[in-house]
Amino acid sequence: MKDAFGAPQSLLVLGGTSEIALATARRLIALRTRTVHLAGRPSPALDAAAAELRARGAEVRTVAFDALDSASHETTLGKVFAEGDIDMVLLAFGIAGDQGRDEEEPLAAVRVAQTNYTGAVSAGLVCAGALQAQGHGSLVVLSSVAGERVRRADFIYGSSKAGLDAFTQGLGDALHGTGVHVMVVRPGIVRPEAEAETLTETGTLTVRVAGAGAVRASEAVRGAGAVRSAGAVRAAALFVSAPLEASPLTTTPDAVAEAIVTGLRRRSETVWVPGALRAVMSALRHVPRPLFRRLPI
Repeated sequence: MKDAFGAPQSLLVLGGTSEIALATARRLIALRTRTVHLAGRPSPALDAAAAELRARGAEVRTVAFDALDSASHETTLGKVFAEGDIDMVLLAFGIAGDQGRDEEEPLAAVRVAQTNYTGAVSAGLVCAGALQAQGHGSLVVLSSVAGERVRRADFIYGSSKAGLDAFTQGLGDALHGTGVHVMVVRPGIVRPEAEAETLTETGTLTVRVAGAGAVRASEAVRGAGAVRSAGAVRAAALFVSAPLEASPLTTTPDAVAEAIVTGLRRRSETVWVPGALRAVMSALRHVPRPLFRRLPI
């Protein structure tokens, strides 16, 4: 059960090598989380993550889990819940794919969709059912700003995250009143803690979009005068031109982890990281499609 401060005592991470997931686990262990299950494909990276969390004082178990093997999810995850109540499930797995390759190789695109959406639907429903059966717990799902307004640059990844986001919201509505809390987290540009900004050419920066690989954002918004809303113009300009360190879309795994912990305490349903994303994306959603299509993002 969660303690008096709302911190879970037991945590199941789906995607046990995710930087955001591990940053979240570290924070929760500092807040008295004692049992952590790291689920992912067996690998040295998964073992190293488990060893690090053990060194922080948690009892950590690794679970062989494959997002693409939906047929195994009920059995694999059922065994975890059979060992004792789980206070929080963090669904953090996903792949970025390669937009150019995936457009030319449909099977590669399907793999992105099956991992980010189909696999998440399967695992999410299994965990939701288990949490409902025990009568309490939180299901936290990492979505992405990439799913809010899908762009030409990464529409395969973005569409999979859009589907995941919609699924999570619907699942939250279905579980309302059952004692199970569902929270969707929408990070913006996630920059590894130690990674410096990388300028690739004059006026252009390379950034990372919530696990979506590198994308480029130009310094200019062409045709901004065609947008009727001044707020949408400013938001679009920020989206494609702000310096990385000043961009309202920039965040880090630690910042996302902090927002997740805060959201748990408040029992939030939606968390934007950084918070400024809410206003920026609200404006960008209203940029006319002909103009949005022309934005160099």
